[in-house]
Amino acid sequence: MSQRTLVLLKPDAVRRGLVGEIIGRIESKAGWKISALELRTLDRPLLETHYAEHEGQPFYEPLMTFMSSGPSVAMVVEGERVIEGLRTMAGPTDPIAAAPGSIRGDFGTIVRENLIHASDSEESAEREMKIFFPNFV
Repeated sequence: MSQRTLVLLKPDAVRRGLVGEIIGRIESKAGWKISALELRTLDRPLLETHYAEHEGQPFYEPLMTFMSSGPSVAMVVEGERVIEGLRTMAGPTDPIAAAPGSIRGDFGTIVRENLIHASDSEESAEREMKIFFPNFV
């Protein structure tokens, strides 16, 4: 089933020069395509909307500070089972638990700065794409 999802390459991925490597992995997956892409520094109001369900958690403020610390790449990726596939490609949040071959397994260093966000469901993907690309969806 063809789907669309939001992917964010976080400030650590941009800072470390991993954008090309990660996009290359996405583009090399047969049948997947990037249909929207933008490099931008994410402001607090946008991040508050995106991370609303985490407000009040101990990691919320450090996450907000990290995510606004530099540019990120926001993109919409389309393809067969892309939501599940990108979550697998990204690997678990903890880079120690992430398998070699996954983005976090190969390049991750710490849990909080974990390189990539990929929507976890069709509902989340729709909500998140509207936040980052309101004129696209």
